[in-house]
Amino acid sequence: MILKAQHILVAQEYEAKDVLKKLTQGESFEKLASDFSICPSARQGGNLGEFPKGRMVPAFEKALMSLKENEISGIVRTQFGYHIIKRL
Repeated sequence: MILKAQHILVAQEYEAKDVLKKLTQGESFEKLASDFSICPSARQGGNLGEFPKGRMVPAFEKALMSLKENEISGIVRTQFGYHIIKRL
């Protein structure tokens, strides 16, 4: 199974809460990713491209699999920080 996703990765939970609030106020996922994400994917608006199931850490993948296409997750904590995930 091939998955596609975008994400915003931040170091602190309060940052993730702030980004999530901005998303609910209608700000662009891509702009917020490029402005706030600490992942190299920020340069592509948080786009992680296509990847096979099993490639991402379990918490990230579990959250991604629970989303419908174009749906945005709540805050997902992994060893890398705090993610907000959008399934593509």
